[in-house]
Amino acid sequence: MVLSGLVHTKIVGGGKARLTRALLACGVLAGPFYLVVGLAQAFTRPGFDITRHDLSVLSNGALGWIQIANFLITGVLVVAAAAGIRRALRSGPARRWGPLLIAIYGAGLIGAGFFTADPVAGFPPGTPASAVTVSWHGLLHLVCAAVGFLALISACVLFARRFAWLRERVWAAFSAAAGAAFLAGFLALVFVQGDTPGTSGGAAILGFWVALALVWSWLSALSARLMVEAAHAQVEDR
Repeated sequence: MVLSGLVHTKIVGGGKARLTRALLACGVLAGPFYLVVGLAQAFTRPGFDITRHDLSVLSNGALGWIQIANFLITGVLVVAAAAGIRRALRSGPARRWGPLLIAIYGAGLIGAGFFTADPVAGFPPGTPASAVTVSWHGLLHLVCAAVGFLALISACVLFARRFAWLRERVWAAFSAAAGAAFLAGFLALVFVQGDTPGTSGGAAILGFWVALALVWSWLSALSARLMVEAAHAQVEDR
């Protein structure tokens, strides 16, 4: 079998191969886990409006621990996936910086869990509708999110370059589109303001959800592809 070149491993024994696949499986699961937990809260938490509130504000209130755990668990899964991607890649563009940037995104999620976003726009219930206070932990939350987002966008760009180098146009386009959509969604959150001070516009928030789903799909698909190719490489090395 001739592999595409994305994975070229020399695995000694089944233990290392199983570890690599287990780490990559974390990348397959991270996005669905994050989105399911986030959306389940978005549609069930009293006072939360998906067209007015960012997902991060779910870290507040009596049930805020759920979103905090969502950030922390997903972040750990992404860092594990980055380690698996690094183990799977052996040559070519994005071999080093691609996994590192994905790991930075995972670290940003963990940071977002430790440093909670501030209550805003009436959420959680009891918060003034015009609340715009930015605390030290709210500021650090924003910094962690921004650094993580930019790292993931950069990773998409690097992998787009890698797939172009491999002459895999579909994967190159997928990677580039995921990065571009996520960048556009992020910029819209920053610059498109909502009716309430300190909030983003409804269209910007919904657009960011779409971009988030796309970039998570990209990471899941990339991890799944690497899992398959790592398994093939193990068989060939026997």
